[in-house]
Amino acid sequence: MTTPDILIIGSGMGGATLAAALAPSGKRIVILERGDWLRDSAEARNPAAVFGGHFSPGETWYDANGGTFTPNNYYHPGGNSKFYGAVLMRYRAEDFRPLKHMGGTAPGWPISYDDFEPDYQAAEEMYEVRGALGEDPTEPHHSRPYAFPPVPHEPDMVDLCNRLKAQGLHPGALPLGVDIDLWLKGGALTFDGFPNTRGGKSDAESIGLAAALKHPNVTLITKAKVTRLVADAGRITAVEYEHEGRAERISAETICLCAGAVKSACLLLASADAAHPTGLANQSDQVGRNFMNHNITAVLGVSPFRRNRSVYEKTIQMNDWYLTGGPNGAPLGNVQMLGRITGEIMAAESGLPLFVSRWLADHSVHMMTMSEDLPNPESRVFLRDGEIVLQWQRSNWEAHEALNAKLKATLKKAGWPLVLTKTFEKRTPSHQCGTARMGHNPATSVVRPDCRSHDIENLYICDASVLPTSAAANPSLTVAALAIRTARQMLQA
Repeated sequence: MTTPDILIIGSGMGGATLAAALAPSGKRIVILERGDWLRDSAEARNPAAVFGGHFSPGETWYDANGGTFTPNNYYHPGGNSKFYGAVLMRYRAEDFRPLKHMGGTAPGWPISYDDFEPDYQAAEEMYEVRGALGEDPTEPHHSRPYAFPPVPHEPDMVDLCNRLKAQGLHPGALPLGVDIDLWLKGGALTFDGFPNTRGGKSDAESIGLAAALKHPNVTLITKAKVTRLVADAGRITAVEYEHEGRAERISAETICLCAGAVKSACLLLASADAAHPTGLANQSDQVGRNFMNHNITAVLGVSPFRRNRSVYEKTIQMNDWYLTGGPNGAPLGNVQMLGRITGEIMAAESGLPLFVSRWLADHSVHMMTMSEDLPNPESRVFLRDGEIVLQWQRSNWEAHEALNAKLKATLKKAGWPLVLTKTFEKRTPSHQCGTARMGHNPATSVVRPDCRSHDIENLYICDASVLPTSAAANPSLTVAALAIRTARQMLQA
């Protein structure tokens, strides 16, 4: 193989979008993807299979106390986005500035929302986001309206919106990368959590990677597990990987690490050598630190007198308490719908008898609360004897409890007298980010605002690991926008 100009490690939302944005330059680009293509199968629309672990790669990670768990992270072209809920929302403008929360102060970003807005716009247009402006009082400035109208609310969701509005709240369209008509041709199920094997979701493979691979200068190598980055004199000189049972090695002028918040950090740590004893790009000792993973709780409003006849359900968000609502006006977070929980999904997730799960699912609305997890150097990912250890210390929990209380009271007043909650566990990849944070100061950050390593001249990191804050918004659009911004700056360098 001819030595590429740019080597991208990982084809999730960061890597695929980066490749799509770089491809028109004509530069020779190679993408290494650990997994293989996600093929269609009967299990792809089987709730028991999807939520029972059929698609899980079966990895084992450790917690700080030596306990084990199996994370719901996936390895395919498109990464975790193949299973995502397709929510493509912007951070609020206030998230880019220091923002005081009940659990501490989010530090903000080294760039402003106004600087970043054109990249958000470009990412929305690339991923064909459906949405509406004018419904959400916290919505930041958009330079252009959404190119596509929002995914329509189903009748029972229209009723929910009206009941929320009657309490003075502002429910509105959740910005989604979903062609709902195309999705439903593949089966009458929600898109949230189900793999995109029959079309309909704008994920990193179907949009970003597909756009990149239209160019003859872009090559994708699947089943390529990168094991080590080799550095010399302040540059990455080679990337070692395993491919179909063979040890391989590749070099490139520029290396872009886009393996996700956990795997990108672990790869840098695993690449330690005599000149970099604590790992590559880690003179700051921040690689793996500041791990964030949103506080998320499933909230079910139950009523024996009301039925939920919706199919996909996930079309509503509410940000009345995003920037305020707590003591002294502290921010609490975002509320949005879960995908439609069926009895089969609930039984697979909870272990309840199917007849009980069906009754609960059909007599409830399914929502989730999401609160910001604040950066903390002691919340971290590291390696122990070559194994991944996740030492996640939740933060800002008081705000999350206050948000849950607000939504519970609202649902009861709206006509759902019983409210059940279940907080997502650490095995759920609830928007992992922060392990290679960006910043101006090389003593306290891993990459510069252009995502280039402070320490390694030809290394860029472009995935959720570089996010300085988690905000209280799904990060996919922000990662895509960051990739578009990084590609532009790489080509201008």
